Amino acid sequence: MNPTTDEPRTATLVASLTEAPSASGDEVRSLSELADCLEVRADLVGDVAVEWLRERFAGDLLYTLRSEAEGGRGTVEPERRAALLSAAAGYDLVDLEADRDLGRTVLDAVEPRRRVVSWHGRARNLKVLQGRLRQVSGVEARLYKLVTEARDSGDELVPLELLLGAGRADIAAFSMGAVGAWTRLVGPRLGAPWIYGAAGPLAAAPGQPSIERLRVDYGLPKLHRASRLFGVVGHPAAHSLSPRLHNAGYRDRREEALYVAFDAPNFETFWREIVSSDFFDRAGLPLSGLSVTAPHKAAALAAASEAGPLARGTQGANTLLPGRNGATSRRWRAESTDPEGVTGPLRRGGMDLRDREAVVIGAGGAGRAAALGLAVAGARVALANRTESTGRAAAESLGVTFVPLEEVKPGDFDIVVNATSLGHRADDPLPCDPAALRASAVAVELVYGGGPTRWSRALSARGLVVVDGREVLLHQGLAQFEAMTGGPLPFEVGAAALGLESTR
Repeated sequence: MNPTTDEPRTATLVASLTEAPSASGDEVRSLSELADCLEVRADLVGDVAVEWLRERFAGDLLYTLRSEAEGGRGTVEPERRAALLSAAAGYDLVDLEADRDLGRTVLDAVEPRRRVVSWHGRARNLKVLQGRLRQVSGVEARLYKLVTEARDSGDELVPLELLLGAGRADIAAFSMGAVGAWTRLVGPRLGAPWIYGAAGPLAAAPGQPSIERLRVDYGLPKLHRASRLFGVVGHPAAHSLSPRLHNAGYRDRREEALYVAFDAPNFETFWREIVSSDFFDRAGLPLSGLSVTAPHKAAALAAASEAGPLARGTQGANTLLPGRNGATSRRWRAESTDPEGVTGPLRRGGMDLRDREAVVIGAGGAGRAAALGLAVAGARVALANRTESTGRAAAESLGVTFVPLEEVKPGDFDIVVNATSLGHRADDPLPCDPAALRASAVAVELVYGGGPTRWSRALSARGLVVVDGREVLLHQGLAQFEAMTGGPLPFEVGAAALGLESTR
């Protein structure tokens, strides 16, 4: 734990308005409590009266007419110039695209302190982006915004390298796209003064998080001190609640750490370009631990130099820990806390798992982890699967019984675990008949989403105890947090972060 009495720095939060506001503008009023600046994406929402906005938003107003060439739907000349000149008369700030808006007429209308000079495009290396910075810096402005496109892991390091080398406080540089989304969180730690977030569900650019997520998951606008970087690796990764859980723990324990979501289409590329990079050490933010989620758990196990027994048993790792020589020593240890995600909530609920009858439906990575955890805890475990060959092989490797899915009798079991995608969509079959379970049985649903699944709702309606995916995430996350930081994450803090009752 690294306590500090100093107040953290803050970032300027810019909320991007991408949908036309309601007649009342109540959603704009609520943004006044969340963001410092409102970016009106005029190419998406059309004209909105500045006076109307000022009555509802207390901070600065930024006008942006993003062109089609840079990912927007903006008009072309002469309409574009006319729109910018009109905006200059009322808005506090105007976004000027470096490749098309720096003519004398527009610059005369927008004085330097009100200019945000921007560029969006592909920059394959640092030299290219440094050239762009020289170009935009030729015009005096309040902020220079440089946004690169990240297609593969490693591309997103270019804008961060720019920030690290520039040492300036007037550059916002990050990568757009799912792969580059995490750079939006690291950029402010390297001097970027602004961070953009979507005002509502529609993002202004690929990979843009919502203002709500920036505040809830990352504690912004405060820039809490960070001397270590952690993250979850998956594909996709933006939906993960792990940043919310871990960052809440850091704040509670006053850890100098930051946890982000890494979207990695290919794990091997991510490992080579990101994990093995020396960038994080040079930036004073060493990569100090990784959570791993689908579909990369097997690849993570293969990449590690050594592995714990649970990772070997489940044939996948959900946790990677660097050796004592640091991340770039290329020696990482693979662990799995996934089994604890299932057994932890059951034990906390008062269940003695010894000699309990349990069935796990699904023989993928999640199913294997659940079966192994229950077996190690002393339960008698059956593994059920639709594909018999896969299920039998998994059961044999784990030392548990295999049962074809169509032969499962749910009423024979004290614990029923759904480790499949069945029952999540409206037209899906359920993993098993809720009416067939014992009244005393406990059901475990491994996937979390926007709310309880159809299967979970049906079981709850019968009065059965249901452990949902957020409880599973919490318990595996508690074990993971301690493995990564060396200290415990208080249960109540984690439960509150995930919106769970702490009494369970």
